[in-house]
Amino acid sequence: MAPIRARGCGNFRQRLVAATLVGRPLRIDGIREDDEEPGLRDFEASFLRLLEKLCDGCRVEINETGTKLRYVPGLVTGGKVTHSCEGRAAGYFLEGIIPLALFAKRPLLLSLSGITNDDVDLGIDTLRTVTLPLLERFGAAGATLTVKRRGAPPKGGGLVVVSLPIVKELQPVDLTNVGLVKRIRGVAYTAKVSPQIANRLVDSARALLNRFLPDVWIYTDHYSGARSGGSPGFAVSIVAETTEGCMISSEAAAEGGTLPEDLGVETAAAVLDQVQAGGFIDEAHHSLCIMLMALTTEDVSRLRVGGLSEPAIRTLQLLRDVFGSVFRIRHDQDGSVLLSCLGNGFRNVAKSIA
Repeated sequence: MAPIRARGCGNFRQRLVAATLVGRPLRIDGIREDDEEPGLRDFEASFLRLLEKLCDGCRVEINETGTKLRYVPGLVTGGKVTHSCEGRAAGYFLEGIIPLALFAKRPLLLSLSGITNDDVDLGIDTLRTVTLPLLERFGAAGATLTVKRRGAPPKGGGLVVVSLPIVKELQPVDLTNVGLVKRIRGVAYTAKVSPQIANRLVDSARALLNRFLPDVWIYTDHYSGARSGGSPGFAVSIVAETTEGCMISSEAAAEGGTLPEDLGVETAAAVLDQVQAGGFIDEAHHSLCIMLMALTTEDVSRLRVGGLSEPAIRTLQLLRDVFGSVFRIRHDQDGSVLLSCLGNGFRNVAKSIA
């Protein structure tokens, strides 16, 4: 079978996942070949190791400089997997493997250790309250995420346990009617710092959000001792829930010298911006939702977004090249974008073999 050919480090996870789903070898050339430090990064190599744990029979070949990768996929087995997240937060790894886990031979019970919240990747609170419930729209119910320990950068030390179901096939979705925001919920966590920081986070965020909506509740979640990880840190995740059941989120984690008041206002303003954009989901979930739409049964799925993000555009191009999935894109007068596609009828072959 002819390999999928790609160049550069962009869409790294999505390329590997797509190649695994269709069962075609993948060859990537020119991985940061012009950088001072060429080749794969530690977190990309770690993601490859996670794939090897999830799949039976996959092979990975990397040249000496790390600028060329050849990947031969295997059968997605799932089961009980433990992985140490190197270089990136747990959300980078979990978000990447969700489409694979749904089509595994067995339900996945995944333990991820390392950083749980940072300012780069999806945090575990957003994954638990927004990402996993989104899977239910596609007929994948029963996913859970349990926080055993928090882990802030740089030392991490966190631990989360994720349970993902398997499906025979994904159901088409119609995610176009956004509705009106009826309430706002959130979580502000602190670890190895004063619990008062969480209260300051909540107060500053609510001061802005209550101007628009009275039903605002942000919970505080303080960790100390062994459950607080290796480094001090704090973060907040805010979710706007609408009358039509859509969940629009924004999150932020503290960096060095960040004031909790600034972080709270910044996150609250960001979720209001996402709501104003008019999409059914926030930008952080564009790529995942688009990929799942392409994998549904042979029926039309529709999704309204506030605008096409750069990761979403790259995912659309990848799905066209690998699956032959073509999305219809319509720009509406309110500034939102309507995406629609015909699912390619992807079925869980690994489950059938089991």
